[in-house]
Amino acid sequence: MPRREDHRAQPLASSPSPVGADALQDPALLRRLLRAKDRMDAASHEAWPVKRLAEVSGVSEAHFARSFKRAFGLPPHRYLLTRRIEQATTLLRDTELSITDIAFATGWESLGTFGRIFRDITGQSPGALRLEARANMPQLDRVPACVLKAAQRPDLTIAVLEKRRRVAEDTLQPSTTEKDVS
Repeated sequence: MPRREDHRAQPLASSPSPVGADALQDPALLRRLLRAKDRMDAASHEAWPVKRLAEVSGVSEAHFARSFKRAFGLPPHRYLLTRRIEQATTLLRDTELSITDIAFATGWESLGTFGRIFRDITGQSPGALRLEARANMPQLDRVPACVLKAAQRPDLTIAVLEKRRRVAEDTLQPSTTEKDVS
């Protein structure tokens, strides 16, 4: 019986073109991906479709999306959502801006979408998070801001998986509460 080639086999070290995970060893590609990531960080309130990010990086859309996820562990859209929710959390905690103003300042076009995604990711509404953060404020005064930011960074992977689990178990609570009018 002829021996089959394993399509998952790693390329030889002398291979001139990077393939698969080795593509992330390409410093030029990593620089391009970081350029796009930095642009998203600097202007996370703007719309960042994959087409625009690929143009910033100078690669095709499909190659950008695959490489970004491989390099940073999240697809570009989820990474952008993480940044927006981080900024919204900080603004809710540290400012007196209204929730509507915070939603629009962090790049959301709809207050309803902001509230739903915020609740899906953090597990609580923006208003509830603001109240909790203010109640715990005296305890957090001595903690450096960089440590707080890292600790409060939402984990979208867990949030998405948890939401899928709840949907599968049919225990997902609706995003809005409907009052029974009798």
